[in-house]
Amino acid sequence: MQQALQGVKVLDLSRVLAGPFAGQILGDLGAEVIKVEVPDSGDTTRGWGPPYIGGESAYYLCANRNKRSLTLDFRKGRDILERLVKWADVVLLNLRVDSLERQKLTYDDLKAINPKIIYGLITGFGTSGPYAHKSGFDVVAQGMGGIMSLTGEPDGEPMKVGVAIVDVTSALYLIIGILAALHHREQTGEGQMIDVALLDSQVSWLVNVASSYLVTGNRPKRYGNEHATIVPYQVFQVQDGYIIVAAGSEKQWKDFCDLLGKPKWKEDDRYRTNKDRVHNRAELIAKIQEILLTKTSEEWLDAMEHADIPGGPINPLDKVFENPQILHREMLIKLPHPTAGEVKMVGNPIKMNATPVEYRQAPPLLGQHTEEILHELGYALEEIQTLKANKIV
Repeated sequence: MQQALQGVKVLDLSRVLAGPFAGQILGDLGAEVIKVEVPDSGDTTRGWGPPYIGGESAYYLCANRNKRSLTLDFRKGRDILERLVKWADVVLLNLRVDSLERQKLTYDDLKAINPKIIYGLITGFGTSGPYAHKSGFDVVAQGMGGIMSLTGEPDGEPMKVGVAIVDVTSALYLIIGILAALHHREQTGEGQMIDVALLDSQVSWLVNVASSYLVTGNRPKRYGNEHATIVPYQVFQVQDGYIIVAAGSEKQWKDFCDLLGKPKWKEDDRYRTNKDRVHNRAELIAKIQEILLTKTSEEWLDAMEHADIPGGPINPLDKVFENPQILHREMLIKLPHPTAGEVKMVGNPIKMNATPVEYRQAPPLLGQHTEEILHELGYALEEIQTLKANKIV
């Protein structure tokens, strides 16, 4: 079946998570992706373990399916690199600005080789401004960009998100830019540079909390598992653990009052509207908590589902990947692998009826396709053997 990005050629010169994750999604959507890695060591994440399976780190596996791997020493193999740039529609990078300049990998450098190239760059702080020269990491962006100041218990320390969420969202923004740039090039014939910064990305998804600050000038507080402007919308303890209650509308609040056996709360001036509940959150949450401790999670969640009140369990990952909805939506996939036999991976959440994503290949071994790709670029067998002997590939 035809895929949405079939025919698009992506040269992935990135490493670690943000750039490779973008390349993986483009590959899922049908693009042909060549991943270029440093000989011998490869992508940094190949060494980020344990755990490992078949000699490959779980971290590396999370962001590199649907790619072919070619090893190349940029310093010695400029001719190979230039052939790859001419081949590509899109190039992905996440090196610092000074490193790009030193290795002659800037947009201007690659545009001179392929004027139609779409140049997708993720850096910590962008290509301009007073921080452009700094190295950027996900946790640094979370701290500088404000999300850590909003995450954690009110009286606890600032807390980062449990996954590298800035890397992931930056990858998604880069993909949006690439898709827009491909459309623009189709209309005009022009390539362009897409400059995504981790810090910019993180600030962009402060959304309503940033808006509240910009409107009031008041520094927001940390609310832990509570919501700043909706009550009740949080985690509560029950007899056997914890559940989420998310009564986000007045109807849901009224139904929740009935469920709790507290119909009078619906007309109580302290709790009648969301504004009232936010103002009196401490006493209301304490009262709700006392009631919820009287039953198990299964009892409360069954009752909430019957009453159409949003909520759910707080699942550890074993429960996540046993969940029938998650399995039905193919968010757990399995791919054959040359050394592991089979690898399990998180599926792609994009569901398209006419051009669905495909999982064609497990994350490649280091240099698995080097000879194959060099042959496609026009190198003869004798030349490939010489390149290997000289440790260029």
